[in-house]
Amino acid sequence: MSEESCCPPQSTCCSLDAAGGSTLRAPGAEAPAVSTSLTFADRFGACRVRLGIGRNNYKLEPGLYRVGSPNDDSPVLVSANYKLTFDTLRKNLQGLDCWLLILDTKGINVWCAAGKGTFGTAELLLRIEQAGLARLVSHRQLVLPQLGAPGVDSNEVARQSGFRVVYGPVRASDIKQFIASGFKASPEMRRVKFTLRDRLVLTPIELGSVLKISLIAFGVLFLINLFAARPFGLFDIALYLGAVLTGAVLTPLLLPLIPGRAFAWKGWLLGLIYTAGALWIIGWLTQESWFTPESWLLAAGYLLLLPACSSYLAMNFTGASTYTSPSGVLKEMRLALPLIIGSAAVGAVLLLIKTFKG
Repeated sequence: MSEESCCPPQSTCCSLDAAGGSTLRAPGAEAPAVSTSLTFADRFGACRVRLGIGRNNYKLEPGLYRVGSPNDDSPVLVSANYKLTFDTLRKNLQGLDCWLLILDTKGINVWCAAGKGTFGTAELLLRIEQAGLARLVSHRQLVLPQLGAPGVDSNEVARQSGFRVVYGPVRASDIKQFIASGFKASPEMRRVKFTLRDRLVLTPIELGSVLKISLIAFGVLFLINLFAARPFGLFDIALYLGAVLTGAVLTPLLLPLIPGRAFAWKGWLLGLIYTAGALWIIGWLTQESWFTPESWLLAAGYLLLLPACSSYLAMNFTGASTYTSPSGVLKEMRLALPLIIGSAAVGAVLLLIKTFKG
């Protein structure tokens, strides 16, 4: 029931801004009430983590929560304690009375946590026991997000706890219809999509991470310029930023249209087209200027460096996509990383030679 990108585990929990003022006390269970309306703080927090700020700590305490006024016959929905996932779920539960059993996924969303093992059988069984769920509800059914299925052995859950696992829809926006239809999912609810919006919503986190690296790179360039015969200027920075946008924004935008399967290839191809086009426009690749010492080192350096940057940023996108499996990601990284590093290193050397030779 989550469509968020991966969030790595780290330290402390954030506060649950949506918590209500009352706590239901049942035999063996405590269930704070949560609202289905997101506050300004919730939305601001979501924007913040989308940019990679405080993303490693954006989680809430695992355990049992309640929406509305659930009773012993109300459905039990299971999710992760990544707050962005939790907020995505609860805002789609307006008008429902249900229980939320939140697993300790170390602040990772359902999809990634299932692959890492934190959204798994042992954790689910632990939370069922700690919440006293068998004494709280009269039925024996748990609704788990479909994207969490790889991490959970439903037969083992049923054997040890007596609760039957039912997998809900891929998208949290379908959960109300899923419950209304008697916990039956249509083929459309089962289909994992990766639309233009799904892709673009993930680009800010990539841009945020590369910005930190870029600030260090710009600092190094500033020091180099103190001794350079041909200093790096605004034009060079603009070329670099264009390569960043090509890899982190344009490649995800055009992903289904770019030939090939590997993300590194897709990013490199667009990066090459962008770099060659930019260098052609400024005249470094024209017949008159290509073989002049003033241009060929710069042109060759940028043709090796900038597509490699775009390729690397596009490859980072694989972990947030539905296009590749974990084994496919590892295989692509093993093949692409040496080529990316080699190309970028040779390109950087050529640019430094030109910078110091003038």
